[in-house]
Amino acid sequence: MVEKFEHTNLAECVRRHVGRPAATIELEPISTGKFNTGYFVTSDGDELVLRVAPPADSVFLFYERDMMRQEPGIHRLLLEETDVPVAEIIAYDDSHDVIDRDFILMRRLPGTPLSQAPVADAEPVMRRVGECLAQTHSLTADRYGYLGEHRPMEPADNWVDAFAVMWRKLLDDIVGVGHYSTAERDDLVGLLDRHIELFDRPGPARLLHMDVWAQNILVDDAGRLTGLVDWDRALWGDPEIEFAVLDYCGISTPAFWRGYGRPRDESQEARIRNVFYLLYELQKYIVIREGRGHDSRAARGYKQQAQKIIHRAFDK
Repeated sequence: MVEKFEHTNLAECVRRHVGRPAATIELEPISTGKFNTGYFVTSDGDELVLRVAPPADSVFLFYERDMMRQEPGIHRLLLEETDVPVAEIIAYDDSHDVIDRDFILMRRLPGTPLSQAPVADAEPVMRRVGECLAQTHSLTADRYGYLGEHRPMEPADNWVDAFAVMWRKLLDDIVGVGHYSTAERDDLVGLLDRHIELFDRPGPARLLHMDVWAQNILVDDAGRLTGLVDWDRALWGDPEIEFAVLDYCGISTPAFWRGYGRPRDESQEARIRNVFYLLYELQKYIVIREGRGHDSRAARGYKQQAQKIIHRAFDK
């Protein structure tokens, strides 16, 4: 998302949390942001990142509204319990005293997004990403769903109930932008209901990143992983839903799985769950393309992709 803010206001956002004169603060827009508006910040030798949330009247997926609120706690947990490379967060500010947005200020991690880096051999990076996600998934909770401070749903006592709520809320969002009728929404609710017993699996809720793709993987000049960024979409649940995102984003390589160090369930039941998890990932772009991009053609394309997946998997 590309937006323009007054330099003096952005500098004041930084100044109030680092105590440096605004005149010493330099800002450079980050070109890769898709949701927040980001800036690289330099001040007296410090290198930081400032991320500004979208306006409150944006069209959001149900879990996107105020999701920046959960990042400080997630970063703190990862820094305390793992060696996953995440940034130290200096401040999260929702006062709206300087600008009418929430914003977050954090240390800048070294490296360049993998999407922009000419890495000759990506296998070591992917193996390390696998190791980092294995550590992430080792962090557990006793409730399921989006548990962060943004509270887009009531936490559930089990994954079955959590995913059923998430599925319905996503479909409601698509109805809201005009790309599913109420009847289509009800058909897809019924489709999950017919397979819901497959989601009743033992195990605690595990921390999931849910947005690992080349842009959110930072690497240095030697091709080593230096950061996993953008944890604002994180949820607590079944790692198989994370695997579907990794499949969709091209991260599920053999090197990744060597790093992850645990075999993937390849049963027929897991494959059916994967269809629903893939649809959960894919269908969000209907809302994003229509609601924020105002691109009805692209939104219809994602709907058609979802319908093809459903037809192949269930219409036999």
